[in-house]
Amino acid sequence: MPEEEEQESSLNLNETLGQFVGIAVRRRWWILLPFGCIALATIAGLSVLPNRYTSTATLLVVQQQVPQRYVVPNSTTDVTSALQAMKQEVLSRTQLLRMINDFGLYPKQRKRLAPEELIALMLGNILIEPINENPQQPQNNKDFDAFRISFTTENALLAQQVTNTLTSLFINEYLRTGTEQSTNTTNFLHRQVEDKGKLLAAQEDKLRDFKLQHVGELPEQQPGNLGILTGLQGQLRDTMTSLNRAQQQRPLLQAQLEATPRRRPEPENGILAPIPGNPNAVQTLTPLEIAQSELVRLEATRSALQSKGAKAQHPDVVTNNREIAQAEETVKRLRAAAPESEKAHPSAPAAAGASPAPGAIEEPAVALLKASLEANRLEIQNLSNDEGRLKASIAQYENRLNQTPVREQQQASILRDTEVLRLEYGELQKKEQESQLATNLEKQQGGQQFRLIDQASLPSLPSSPNRRKMSFGGIAGGLVLGLALAVLMEMRDTSFHTEKDIAKHLAPAFVLGIPLLPTRGEQRRGKLRSMSQWAAASAMLLVVAAAEAYVYIRG
Repeated sequence: MPEEEEQESSLNLNETLGQFVGIAVRRRWWILLPFGCIALATIAGLSVLPNRYTSTATLLVVQQQVPQRYVVPNSTTDVTSALQAMKQEVLSRTQLLRMINDFGLYPKQRKRLAPEELIALMLGNILIEPINENPQQPQNNKDFDAFRISFTTENALLAQQVTNTLTSLFINEYLRTGTEQSTNTTNFLHRQVEDKGKLLAAQEDKLRDFKLQHVGELPEQQPGNLGILTGLQGQLRDTMTSLNRAQQQRPLLQAQLEATPRRRPEPENGILAPIPGNPNAVQTLTPLEIAQSELVRLEATRSALQSKGAKAQHPDVVTNNREIAQAEETVKRLRAAAPESEKAHPSAPAAAGASPAPGAIEEPAVALLKASLEANRLEIQNLSNDEGRLKASIAQYENRLNQTPVREQQQASILRDTEVLRLEYGELQKKEQESQLATNLEKQQGGQQFRLIDQASLPSLPSSPNRRKMSFGGIAGGLVLGLALAVLMEMRDTSFHTEKDIAKHLAPAFVLGIPLLPTRGEQRRGKLRSMSQWAAASAMLLVVAAAEAYVYIRG
């Protein structure tokens, strides 16, 4: 059974092939004529089409030559976006029209096409194709390492020249755009730094004016104020102690003066005092001389304290210095109030046993007590003045200490704003310096740029039309059309060509067949017709083959 099925399928296949061969033989001219005509027409049309040449140049995207950890670029735009922006600039209407006029492109089309149509025609002849030459990058990555620029026209040299111009425009435009963008960034940051510097200067002036306006009340002066206040309070205690002592001494001196008897009349000016070394002799002393004597005594006391090694901080030395200052103030005041004659001619000591001056005079002890009372009065007056001055100073420093918390809050607010402005100013200065470095690098062409690695080629072979492919396409199209016409004609044919066809349409079987009996003339004419058809078909095939060979050789 399997052998019978194989034999049956083989018979069916042979029968089908026989039918196709029969159709091809019967409809040979329906196949050959379209095939030959279309093939020859295609080749003839290709011979009329002008050659078009494509010149290509390759540009490499060169990264920044200095590492970014040293110089941070101002632009963060990726190459794809930058290329799209440059295409809008380089392939603008103005640039394309200039190139069309400079190179004389499309001379025939310029006579009948508008400028916009010429621009569209030239854009169709320009091809910009990115190339991802880094194998580690994914294929769907939008960024790329290089790109090609191609231009197609009917003249090979002209195509090269236009491609060179396009590459130069892209390189120069990328450099110009990078430099301009970096310069604009630097200028913007410089203006920001200047504005922020003015704000910072105004804020610092405000801080300085605040400190000048509230000198002594600032937080950083609080320790000094406390120290000064403590010292003033100590001086006030010492002054009040000295004042109490002087006030307590005055009643005693007055009591001693009242208890001392008067024996001599008082001179008109001055006070009688014993002469040192001669107790029986007396001399008349004025208040100025008494104050000078007291000053000499106090200076002698200071010298004695210094000789004992007492330092300036010693309480006795401090008290002595204060008393000397008071005595000097008293001497100055008495000198200013004393008559000129008394300054020029001080009283001379009276001789012992000499007759007294007219009027009653007192005993030397009385004169000394009065001088002591006068000195005591002056001391009390000076100490009272010092007490008032010290209390006023203490009140002033206490007021400063009370105002310190308020000034601290006000100053903290000003300092906070100043510090914020100072930080912003420093950050802007740093950014400006980094931007200036990037700008200098761009100007020196050390940043990211396009480098021409393959110059525009001078094409030796046309890029279009592809005559080989198109000629084979014409042959294939003619063959397909001829077969389609042959099948169509076979389907429309109602005649019978085989016994099987007759058996399908007629029920009774044939038992008798009449063979074709041609005459000799008919046989001769049949052979001539067959030979002429074979010759015509062979000639047509030879012509098509020769034309295809010519196209293949010439390209």
